[in-house]
Amino acid sequence: MKQKLMAVLAAATLTAGPALADLKIVDTSYRTGPYAANGIPFSDGYHDYFTLLNQRDGGIGGEKINLVECETGYNTEKGVECYEANKGGDALVFQPLSTGITYQLIPKATADGIPLHTMGYGRTSAKNGEVFRWVFNYPANYWDGASHAITHILNENDGDISGKKVALVYHNSAYGKEPIRTLEELAKKHGYELTLLPVDHPGQEQKSQWLQIRRESPDYVIMWGWGVMNQVAIQEAVNIRFPMENFIGIWWSGSENDVKAAGDRANGYKALTFHNLGSDYPVYDDIQKHVVDTGNAAGAGDNIGTVLYNRGMYAAMLAAEAIKTAQEMHGTAAITPEQMRDGMENLEMTEEKMAALGLPNFGPEFKVTCENHGGNGYGAVSQWDAESGEFTLITDYYQSDQDVLQALIEEDSAAFAEENGIEAGCN
Repeated sequence: MKQKLMAVLAAATLTAGPALADLKIVDTSYRTGPYAANGIPFSDGYHDYFTLLNQRDGGIGGEKINLVECETGYNTEKGVECYEANKGGDALVFQPLSTGITYQLIPKATADGIPLHTMGYGRTSAKNGEVFRWVFNYPANYWDGASHAITHILNENDGDISGKKVALVYHNSAYGKEPIRTLEELAKKHGYELTLLPVDHPGQEQKSQWLQIRRESPDYVIMWGWGVMNQVAIQEAVNIRFPMENFIGIWWSGSENDVKAAGDRANGYKALTFHNLGSDYPVYDDIQKHVVDTGNAAGAGDNIGTVLYNRGMYAAMLAAEAIKTAQEMHGTAAITPEQMRDGMENLEMTEEKMAALGLPNFGPEFKVTCENHGGNGYGAVSQWDAESGEFTLITDYYQSDQDVLQALIEEDSAAFAEENGIEAGCN
């Protein structure tokens, strides 16, 4: 295992080596630092799915996948260095796994003609593909998540939350600030009072924020956290006896690593998600057989079926399906980054397709178009069961408030287009 870890770290150098295969995908990971507990399972799932395709299917369309992992420690500067070092050699798509890195890469990737897949993170208005032609954030974005949280609160209060107090505890970064505008607009619509409580990187110091929560007694707390911040926040909530069923995290604040440290007292904590949970899917039998049992797993195999492993695996599956779409569209297996963009922009995920991939009922159906790079905005709520040691879905998938969100997306993307001299439209 130590040798395997060394091999992974060697692949994470900032010097791009010769291509080992024809379909190059870059994972800007972080297996070190304060966010490693969350970054590791995501990258394990991302790697293992592509390894499955190479081992079981010989790649995609007869072309092997060359997955390049570049360690960033969740550092924006290192993420940009990673991009610059690996953008050559026909890199088909980058998975930044960081909103800060994404913001820095949007102009670079646009100029270089390389797609970014910022699944459930990054700049929300990149959903407007007429402006952000090389950026895709399907199947859901941060503003969807903010709306999902408020809709859930509405549903728990018979549709009326006027006068309710909602606090947002957020990572004081581009990531954490993403939902603020949406929550403010939804507050105007629904009449709740919003309190903003920023938490500085990496999130270990939160005493003052939770003392304020205890003093002001909000009805609900929404969290936009990541890494160690999540664990600390949940422990602080436990300390002040905040009701866990009224504590709702965005999908990056809802993994097993976030709640286990608080023990049984974290029971009832809720988190949003845009995909299903657990390991009861046929694809995992294939991963066990072709990846884990053959000694080719990215990790020790103990993350399989966890929330973030599933998310990384899901991101890889969507990239693979976009590659297949591009290959079919252009009649070639050895696609270019521009052709990959076409595949991503014409991706359609149906239940029939997901079931055939061994992932029945794993995620909502969605379709990508030039105008819509973000999917249909569906999400669900999961809840932590401390006794069983797992998150389970407690709602069906439901759509975000498209009336509020679409107006915000059009406004923000129009401002970006004007600032950067972009003429919006479809090719």
